[in-house]
Amino acid sequence: MALITKAIKGTQDVLPADSHKNQFIESTVLEIASEFGFKEIRTPVFEHTELFTRSVGDTTDVVQKEMYTFDDKGGRSITLRPEGTAGAARAFLEHGLQNEPMPQKVSYLTSCYRYEKPQAGRLREFHQFGIECYGAESPAADAEVISVGNEVFGFLGIDRIRLEINSIGCPTCRKEYQTALKAYFESRKDELCPTCLERLDRNPMRILDCKSPICHEIAAGAPIILDYLCDDCREHFEEVKKYLEEMNISYEVNPHIVRGLDYYTRTVFEFVTDSLGAQAAVCAGGRYDGLIEEIGGSHVPALGFGMGIERLLLLLEAQGIELPEAKKCDIYIANIGKNASYKAAALATELRQSGMSAQFDVVGRSLKAQMKYADKINARYTTVLGDDDIASGIAKVKNMETGETTEINLEDFADSFMDLSLQSAASELQNLVSDDKSVDISKFLGGIM
Repeated sequence: MALITKAIKGTQDVLPADSHKNQFIESTVLEIASEFGFKEIRTPVFEHTELFTRSVGDTTDVVQKEMYTFDDKGGRSITLRPEGTAGAARAFLEHGLQNEPMPQKVSYLTSCYRYEKPQAGRLREFHQFGIECYGAESPAADAEVISVGNEVFGFLGIDRIRLEINSIGCPTCRKEYQTALKAYFESRKDELCPTCLERLDRNPMRILDCKSPICHEIAAGAPIILDYLCDDCREHFEEVKKYLEEMNISYEVNPHIVRGLDYYTRTVFEFVTDSLGAQAAVCAGGRYDGLIEEIGGSHVPALGFGMGIERLLLLLEAQGIELPEAKKCDIYIANIGKNASYKAAALATELRQSGMSAQFDVVGRSLKAQMKYADKINARYTTVLGDDDIASGIAKVKNMETGETTEINLEDFADSFMDLSLQSAASELQNLVSDDKSVDISKFLGGIM
């Protein structure tokens, strides 16, 4: 029994006490993306395995070691998505979005699955915010995609994070680079791990992304791609940097960024931080101009990024950034007796239809227990209904913070209570401002809206 009551290794539950944090992050990133013209897309949690082997690359760690792959009852090889880009690209192609006005901009919040060693901010089931931009070849698009991530971090108040960029060129200039890489790694092949030995002939660039400490040390001395860029790729990279400077986005060129997936071309980037201990990437992406063609479509330039939600939440916690509080219960309606319970149900319904958060007793507690429960859930107001209150048509509503009580007519309870609540909120905000206290409006509104 212990087995089925424990989450599978590498997964985690988000409990009601914390879910508002995820909801705030998710709504924030989608809203920011929408300001740039990115509209949400939703794709299936599993795809044909070949989609990932062809797009992500069969020499990558993701494909070789980390994918959750199985045969379904029809004998088809199916894989739980390890990342969001391939599925979005498949949907773009399948539904003919290449025939729509370009650029096509999509965003998504998605669960992803990779079999790797669980650690802080790295789970086997994790969640990713991503954006994809199709049909834009200009360096301006690279800078705009980067600026979406930069906007997210700025809005959330995250500091001690830096943008690192690189260009890994196009297939033309990479050919010469691959030759130089192979020659370098051949000279030290006796020190490479077995996986990298296999990569040496097929795709030596993958060695640069190996997680083995020995291979990582060897790769540090390898030739860098920037020395092998063709004129077009070099000019593209210079233009990207110029756009970033015009947008006042600080960056560092890191010639060692290659990204772990084969579909990348030209611009690659990472937002990295030291706030989580060892240097960690919180957002990463780049350009993948050959991806749509690789999975069966015509040539469509494209680019995007992925941002880990779990790692983002850890970063906010590490930097002491508080998110808006969960919405409180606006009013708890305690009741005494069956008729009062019926009336409480009716009032709660009216309040909810007016956009208020209302609860009443559905357990059959004593009045004392009801009031204790109202206190535990931090109800902003309470009222107690009994036969006398119903007969008089008047209920006394108590502000749980100030202790002040107000009489409200039961006939127009919802409208009157909303007026009372708004007046109280306005008064509270006025007091904070007049006391010259620092007011975080978004956090303040989070508790009342």
